[in-house]
Amino acid sequence: MTRQPHSSSKVGKNSKKKSKASHKVGKVTLKDNRKRTESSRNWLLRQLNDPYVAKAQDLGYRSRAAFKLLEIDAKFHFLKAGITLIDLGAAPGGWTQVAAQKLKIGTTKGKAKGSQIVAVDLTDMAPIPDVTFLKADFTDEATVQALLENLTGGVDVILSDMAAPACGMTDVDHIRIMNLVEGAFEFACQVLKPGGTFVAKVLQGGTEATLLARLKKSFTKVSHFKPQSSRKDSAEMYVVAQGFRGKR
Repeated sequence: MTRQPHSSSKVGKNSKKKSKASHKVGKVTLKDNRKRTESSRNWLLRQLNDPYVAKAQDLGYRSRAAFKLLEIDAKFHFLKAGITLIDLGAAPGGWTQVAAQKLKIGTTKGKAKGSQIVAVDLTDMAPIPDVTFLKADFTDEATVQALLENLTGGVDVILSDMAAPACGMTDVDHIRIMNLVEGAFEFACQVLKPGGTFVAKVLQGGTEATLLARLKKSFTKVSHFKPQSSRKDSAEMYVVAQGFRGKR
């Protein structure tokens, strides 16, 4: 039987009860004789020994990435009930869960204030109560038009935690993720309403300077932030652009 996903309200209640739970356990090692590549073995060990992975499982979040968005919002305060939000590359739904919790999606208060969330991804995602899921390519003009027709009044927040599949070549991986971010930025410029917020994952490596210059022309405030839940050996960080100036 398929296990039903946690609702946003249930995640919120559990997180209050268990947020102080300790996940300090002994280091996990692999003792089986299965044939694994070195990269898959290292990935599995990292997952098994990651306290945020265990904590996400305990609190009902679909991925450890949920804690990154919680930290980002604690710093910049853009997730509020009553706003309209689009989560790009949403699957498996960790960020969408956090957003639903903050916007009171699935509750009477959220409905009364008009909170809306649309999650967009090329792959399927298990449902989250009262969240609209769109299996589509956000770079497709038809997708943009469909969103604009269904989300009256514009969008307040665009989230993007997308990352292209890594090939192991630093330069190539950097270019791939920056292409995704550029696409998300172009999308945001089409659907965000004045004053809106754009949050996206980037990789440090040089080419983000060009994007940063464009963001500063389109938003009144642009910041970089690396959450504590982001792995120390990762080059990822997040750009938070607030105060969209509007289409030009």
